[in-house]
Amino acid sequence: MDDVQTLIKEQISQHPVVLYMKGSPMMPLCGFSATAVQILRACNLPLFFSVDVLEDPAIRDGIKIFSDWPTIPQLYIRGEFVGGCDIMREMYQSGELQKLLEGLAVPE
Repeated sequence: MDDVQTLIKEQISQHPVVLYMKGSPMMPLCGFSATAVQILRACNLPLFFSVDVLEDPAIRDGIKIFSDWPTIPQLYIRGEFVGGCDIMREMYQSGELQKLLEGLAVPE
């Protein structure tokens, strides 16, 4: 489990935006993951690092322990845990998510 925690730390420190999700951005495998991808794209972030938790059960369990958050998807921005789909939606609607992504999003 320590190896998985180390891998997760490396992933979120090496990439400014990381989405742990079911499936891929091109083919999300659950509605919540699909919504999370749509929200990031609506924030002018067409490309971001994603991890398909269905490919590795150790990461699927490990990310829940790492964040102390029980569900997938999980979003990290600049190494900080942001939340899951519902939190992303609320932050997008309030404009807070766009502010967090400033400098990372592609200008319109």
